Amino acid sequence: MTIAFTICSVNYLAQARTLGDSLLKNNPEVRFIIGLVDKLESKNLEPSMIPRYELLPIDKIEIENFENLCERYNITELNTAVKPFYIDYFFKKYSKVENVIYFDPDIIIYKPITRLLDSLKNYNFVLTPHTNTPYNDDLWQNEEDLNNAGIYNLGFIALARSQNATEFIDWWKEKLSQECVIDLCNGLFVDQHWVDFLPTFWGNVLIDSYLGYNVAYWNLHERQISFKNESWFAGNDELVFFHYSGYSPKKPKVVSKYQNRISFEERTDIQTLFDIYHNALIQNGQEYYEPIPCDYIKPIKPERLVRVRKLIKKPFEKMAELFMS
Repeated sequence: MTIAFTICSVNYLAQARTLGDSLLKNNPEVRFIIGLVDKLESKNLEPSMIPRYELLPIDKIEIENFENLCERYNITELNTAVKPFYIDYFFKKYSKVENVIYFDPDIIIYKPITRLLDSLKNYNFVLTPHTNTPYNDDLWQNEEDLNNAGIYNLGFIALARSQNATEFIDWWKEKLSQECVIDLCNGLFVDQHWVDFLPTFWGNVLIDSYLGYNVAYWNLHERQISFKNESWFAGNDELVFFHYSGYSPKKPKVVSKYQNRISFEERTDIQTLFDIYHNALIQNGQEYYEPIPCDYIKPIKPERLVRVRKLIKKPFEKMAELFMS
């Protein structure tokens, strides 16, 4: 059995539902679970707004000293820090689970993940690099930003049950319990830099540069999108999943708030994919969920934002927006 899961608070349930819809359509045999870092019982959601997908609230997996994580982390850091704890829970709870795959909630699956499942028969881990080729310009983001963020994008990671995976998960849990922070000056960007060690420390990792995986603003410079023979393609590879990082239906003309390289005016090939996502988010209740606060998040102390401002060269307003997203 394969479990695919995502993690979000209630404010991101439109994205999680959209991911679930796409996974169900293309991979109905895969069990989909939403890891909910929030308290659903306090929200009084309308019955129609409770997702049809399996929800696993964070308190059910019993993370030791979880309250300390809530004190230490903002909503982005907290939702990221619990990732290995969910993976650990799935492998330990369900003896028949052979593969666990994580997808960020702002992803759509466009094809069956058959190729990925075949890879997990031979490898313990599958990762995707942010990009396969240089940018060759001075726009945002660039190689310096990727150095800060990490070589691999952890909006996706796939693991096969193995001793290798167990050892890595235990190590990753320990690191993210203390150091899942946005602190670029000290070489930390939530969970991502820790996974840079994965190929060296544990091995048996497929770093998959398939153009149809994890397509996003950070690699669109090397991937032309097309639709032919009833399928979407990224370059010459079939599009399996697209990562809509930084997109908001409130700003439908902006590809991502985190970059200025890709625009719809210059890249008309991507417009339809974003129209699909925009309409799906609206249909799945984006405006309803987005204002709902997370019960676990404490107010961010002003000194944290001041510290982040000093760490990197981005404008303060951009980092504040990232910190609060």
